[in-house]
Amino acid sequence: MDTSAARQAIFSRIRKAQNRPAEPTPAELAQVSDYLGHHGAGPQPDLGSDLVGRFRAQALRTSQTLDEVAGLDDVPAAAARYIDSIGVPKSAIAWQSLTALPWQASGIRVDFRPPVDKDLVGITGCFCAVAETGTLMLLSGADTFASAALLPETHIAIVPVSRVVGSIEDAFALAKKERGELPRATNFISGPSRTGDIEQTIVLGAHGPYRVHVILVRDI
Repeated sequence: MDTSAARQAIFSRIRKAQNRPAEPTPAELAQVSDYLGHHGAGPQPDLGSDLVGRFRAQALRTSQTLDEVAGLDDVPAAAARYIDSIGVPKSAIAWQSLTALPWQASGIRVDFRPPVDKDLVGITGCFCAVAETGTLMLLSGADTFASAALLPETHIAIVPVSRVVGSIEDAFALAKKERGELPRATNFISGPSRTGDIEQTIVLGAHGPYRVHVILVRDI
């Protein structure tokens, strides 16, 4: 049983125990919407007017590296420069939603499929980025598989500056507005994976990418 089916089975058992229908009724959904509409977000810090600058600073603080390009067509060349700088072969897997970019001209061999063990670089977009914490929000889908950001040693994320929001609350509000509901997997990525379990020494790449490189795109 996959994660979504298991979750639905749990909810169904709870509703059955409460003598409710198997699925939420329109009245229940309306009640939830009314509750959310009358309960605003709690206090939030003042992030200032430069959300992109705040995101950049927080991303660096969480051990991410950054580059900035003028437009989407400049992304492959920027990715190639970064891959050269870390000394790995110029090949990667990427989201199928990125097929239209001029990868071949940049000299990178890109396969648009989920990663396997031998893949060292994964290239993704992102749903939005959070200025407050330097976090990337990725929503899974048929063309935006979550494994591309989690399995390869190096994750390159393409982030349009127009998709930088202030807080996590803003990110969820944007997802609700544009998608209605969250997909099967929603990942928040704040730099390379890390652990301090062994002698309280921070080790990068313990259960995910060693590197997260963000390419900010100004004109989209």
